[in-house]
Amino acid sequence: MSSTQTQAEKSPPGLLRSSAVVGVMTMLSRVLGLVRDVVIAGYFGASGSADAFFVAFKIPNFLRRLFAEGAFSQAFVPVLSEYRSQRDLQAVQQLVYRVSGTLGSILVAVTLLGVLGAPLLAALFAPGFYMDAGDKFDLAAEMLRITFPYLALISLTAFCGAILNAYGRFAVPAFTPVLLNLTLIFSAVVLSPQFETPIMALAWGVFMAGALQLLFQLPFLARLQLVPVPRRGWKDEGVQRIMKLMLPALFGVSVAQINLLLDTVLASFLQTGSVSWLYYSDRLSELPLGVFGIAIATVILPSLSRKHAEQSPEHFRKTLDWAVRMVLLIGVPAAVALVVLAEELLTTLFHYGSMTDLDIEMSARSLRAYAIGLVAFMLIKVLATGFFARQDTKTPVKVAVQAMATNMVFNLILIWPLAHAGLALATALSAFMNAGLLLRGLIKDGVFNRQPGWGIFALRLLLANAALGGLLFWLSRPSSDWLAADVWQRGVWMATLVFGGLAVYVIVLVVAGVRPRHLRG
Repeated sequence: MSSTQTQAEKSPPGLLRSSAVVGVMTMLSRVLGLVRDVVIAGYFGASGSADAFFVAFKIPNFLRRLFAEGAFSQAFVPVLSEYRSQRDLQAVQQLVYRVSGTLGSILVAVTLLGVLGAPLLAALFAPGFYMDAGDKFDLAAEMLRITFPYLALISLTAFCGAILNAYGRFAVPAFTPVLLNLTLIFSAVVLSPQFETPIMALAWGVFMAGALQLLFQLPFLARLQLVPVPRRGWKDEGVQRIMKLMLPALFGVSVAQINLLLDTVLASFLQTGSVSWLYYSDRLSELPLGVFGIAIATVILPSLSRKHAEQSPEHFRKTLDWAVRMVLLIGVPAAVALVVLAEELLTTLFHYGSMTDLDIEMSARSLRAYAIGLVAFMLIKVLATGFFARQDTKTPVKVAVQAMATNMVFNLILIWPLAHAGLALATALSAFMNAGLLLRGLIKDGVFNRQPGWGIFALRLLLANAALGGLLFWLSRPSSDWLAADVWQRGVWMATLVFGGLAVYVIVLVVAGVRPRHLRG
């Protein structure tokens, strides 16, 4: 029996299956997200109005990822998992009620401030728009007043989703973002012609999507008898613990989002289209990150939290080791494909309507830069979970601050020779520093150590990715051919590359000795 096999057979049960469920649902959402971006690109391209919308959407979306999916979820799920393991249903209900009341009151206050201070926020996050003193800034501020309430709605949605995840109901929260994509597609196609300023339809679409996503999850919480009934709870012991964990966690798991927002701030000073180029390339790099990296982190957080509460350190280490291997098994080939096929992917998805050849070329530059850091982005999601599951939010903060400072230095160095692509590359380089420091901290704490089989695993991974990269490079056509081709030709070529590359990657892994039992979690 090989060491890899032994590790696989002893790894925690059900994680691969749960990750697959989340991955499939997230894949559906991300595919629709790409359709959404294709529609937006076709209708609005990389115009000034598109830049304004992306800023108005990115601000509440950034705060949502920072507070709701980042700090709040990572602080709430471990405490809720502990309550579930050690207390009765009534105690869990009281925690949910009091957290919802506390969170809701904060969100109402923040939303009111955000709506009233929209011009100030727009100037803060896109100072280049403000200094231009043009219509782009006014449009961004106007749309931000409409999109900002999305923060409250989607944060409450994330709260509901965290409860479902803690109880192993992963599919519903993973499916919920589909509603955002469908609503924005509907807004662009159906509603935008009805507006004097067509792009305003997208802002209203964001607002409507927030309400739909929240309402969608409530029936599933009712089945668990955990529909949030807001109650005052500032002094509740569980709420106090969550708040204490949440404050430092604001930076811990969301450093990548902070770095992306800093990219937007600096990109607002560059030529028109830079914000959109970064957006489209980020969307493609986010696909494997969201489908696999976040899926794995989402699934292992409740599992790790329960293992910590039950004082099962060996199973904790094995679960974390399994998650890192899965990230590498999926993230490395995804990064290789994005680097080799940057223009081809962007052309196939976005080169329609208002999207120009120059937009594709510029977006490809930043996509390659983001792809370099893809594995690091995914590892951050998983490794940070190893701290949050143990209710340690201080260490990721220290790491995040160092990574943010490094990112700013890289930004200032690389923006001059590489423009917007330099901003993307700076984010990628700082992500590797972030992941490396998190890994070092977990090893130092004794909660992560290499399980048997890493040597042969690394060799198999290297061989499979070398074969994948070689095949994609050999099959790829000149960018001019892709730009001149129609949608059907592009589709056939891309399907050949995707399925051919996937087949070669899997075949090499199998020939090298990888079996399904090695992937079980």
